[in-house]
This record gives sequence, C-alpha cells and structure tokens, in this order.
Amino acid sequence: MQIWAVANQKGGVGKTTTTVALAGLAANAGRRVLVLDLDPHGSLTCYFRLNPDQLPHSTYTLFQERKNLDVNLVGQLIVTTEYQGLSLLPATTGLATLERQAIGNDGMGLVVSKALSQVWEDFDLAILDCPPQLGVLMINALAACQKLIIPVQTEFLALQGLERILRTLQMMQRSRSRPLPFVVVPTMFDRRTQASITSLRTLRNSHGNNVWPGHIPVDTKLRDASKMGIPPHLFSPDSRGVEAYTRLFDYLTAGK
Repeated sequence: MQIWAVANQKGGVGKTTTTVALAGLAANAGRRVLVLDLDPHGSLTCYFRLNPDQLPHSTYTLFQERKNLDVNLVGQLIVTTEYQGLSLLPATTGLATLERQAIGNDGMGLVVSKALSQVWEDFDLAILDCPPQLGVLMINALAACQKLIIPVQTEFLALQGLERILRTLQMMQRSRSRPLPFVVVPTMFDRRTQASITSLRTLRNSHGNNVWPGHIPVDTKLRDASKMGIPPHLFSPDSRGVEAYTRLFDYLTAGK
C-alpha cells in the first residue's frame, strides 16, 4: 500500500477536493483506494453524503480503541462507497476532543499507522485528508504517510500557511527513519488576477523543484461535483479541473 497525506495548516485551500479527485482517478485506474477523513469538520465524510454528527463509528474509534486495533475492527469502520474501488473511513466530530485526550496518553501519534497496517494488503493506495492545524491528527498523518501533498491556494495568506507546514515537516523529519518527500500543489489559480499570477511565481521561486510544474485552476465544475457528492472525473471528465488533476495524478504516480 502507498500512503499519501494531503495537508496544509490553512483551511480552504482545496485539501478535500484534492483528496477526492486523486482518489477517484486512482480508483478509475484500477487501484483499490481508501480515503481517511482526519478532520473534525468531516468535509470528506460529507462529500460522500454521510453525516459526521450521526455516525456510530469513525476514525475517532481508532483512537478510542487504539490498544485493540486488529483487522476486524478496522475493517468494520470502513464504508464502501457507491464508486467502484473507492472506500472511506469517515470522521465524526468526536475527533475535536483528541487534543485534550492526548495529554498524558502514550501511543497517540501512531494510531493511524497501526490501523493501516491491519488492512495493508486490502488496498493499493490510502489518502489521508488532514485538519488545517498542527495537532495529534496531523502528527498521525505525517507519521503514517510516504508522500505529503500540500495544496496551496495561489494567494498571499495561503503562502504563509505553506511556511507553517514546512516548519512542521522539518520538525517531524527528525523522528522519521527516512525523509518524507513532499509536493506543493498550486490550487485555485485564476489567470485573470494579478494576485494569483504573483503568488504562483513566488511559489516557484521560493520552493523550486518541490512545486508541481502545473496548477489546479479555478473551476466551478469542481465545486459542482462536491455539491453533488460525485468524484470530479465522473461528474465532468473534460473539465479543466479534472484535466489538471489527471496531470497531477500522473506526476505523483510516476515517482517524480
């Protein structure tokens, strides 16, 4: 199994859209894909028409049962979506209480890694949709993943969020046995605005080869796909957004 995390310490930059778009393309390519919602807001869970306030089990259960994780427990938490090859481990709002619970409790940083190890042979790719702040959930994602994808909206405030997560990554690298590769993905690019053009130029000048050579454009089809709860490649396969995400998926799977 490959494990990717989609993270940025700023909200509204396209993390959930990126997660669903890449997961859908991977499933369409014949891969068995699991997406995990690690955000207490449950945006990924809502995308697939589940209510985070009403689910009896979720990623929160992994932390509640962290001493008893086995293949049966983890398997029971996974929801099969209506889209072939695409499964979901949803979130509930209980995740918001984890920071308080983590105080004085050992082993909270590796829960997701241990959970995924239980279903390692069942999936080809797991994608983790992370919350927009540093805490036990993001630490779990960074500890578990083999590749970090950082969506960055092409505007000034989002660039500041990138600097924060890069500092977090630098801190985490010290405890990893091998460096964690990361890819910065410019999102919501609007070629009509000077702010987008300047921000994209700043990204490339400041972070060089760590920035994906392409960009995800502003595309209402992506928003419409989210509203309908349909992976973008199925909702509007010829849209500019899907074409861009297809290029990103090819780039990520080529190992560049």
